[in-house]
Amino acid sequence: MTDTESTTSGVRIERTEDGICILSLPPSPTKPRGGVVVLDRWLVSALEQAILQVAESSPRGVVLESASERVFVAGADLAEIDGLDDAELDRYLADGAACFGRLLDLPCPTVALVHGAALGGGLELAMHCDGLGFVEVAEGAKPYLVGLPEASLGICPGWGGTQMLPARIDPTLALERTASGSAWKANDLPAGLADFTAADRAALREAGLAWIRDRGSPPTRPRAIASTDRETIEPAIVSAGLDDADRLTPPAAVVAAVRAGLEGGYACGLAEERRQLIALRGTEATRAKLSAFLARS
Repeated sequence: MTDTESTTSGVRIERTEDGICILSLPPSPTKPRGGVVVLDRWLVSALEQAILQVAESSPRGVVLESASERVFVAGADLAEIDGLDDAELDRYLADGAACFGRLLDLPCPTVALVHGAALGGGLELAMHCDGLGFVEVAEGAKPYLVGLPEASLGICPGWGGTQMLPARIDPTLALERTASGSAWKANDLPAGLADFTAADRAALREAGLAWIRDRGSPPTRPRAIASTDRETIEPAIVSAGLDDADRLTPPAAVVAAVRAGLEGGYACGLAEERRQLIALRGTEATRAKLSAFLARS
């Protein structure tokens, strides 16, 4: 049994009898996008309000899921981003990071339930949770995509992807995929990304609740690279062929952010991601890719 309440932000919150809060991410009411959930400024603000609300109730755990039938979260709103100047973009990225960081501050286990595409900021948001669960792809069904595709558009992750993905899966593979922007099909996820899977959304929710109930205190956070990982990450940069990447390219940006995280910790890695993303989006090559993408959208 669950009780349901709404936040003034529009995010639905359900509470189980034993105190687990389930947050359901909605599509924007002003930009419904056919029911697709996108991390625009409206959703970032709405999610932050919801996390702050549940934090006041001392929850046993928090589950993050999507209200969309089509996707978990499709990523950031690139059209919205494209309309921001550099200072506004830096603030937008910092606000998103602060919102996601609220999940890291919760004194209870957290789980993200992914049933459809989780791309860019969508995967970064999910990786801020302690556990990741995925719906299995039915035989003959088209697999949904999971990954950090920013590099394919000439930019780089901006909400911790360079810091978190190498801490969850093989770092060489993480760096290769992040630097190229190549996503995974959900029926071929890399080892370590999923903490559990289930056949459908209902079963995934039950698995997520059970995952939380099996745990006491949350693990050390964030689950990201740190200075102690240098002996693993530096060889992975070389193995991924990124050690001599050309300046002002997504591969070079990924390496710069990773090394900033190794040197100064998670906050430094995030700051370098923002700096690199802002620099990249002004290059001629990236402008061409973003313009082509936006023209198709």
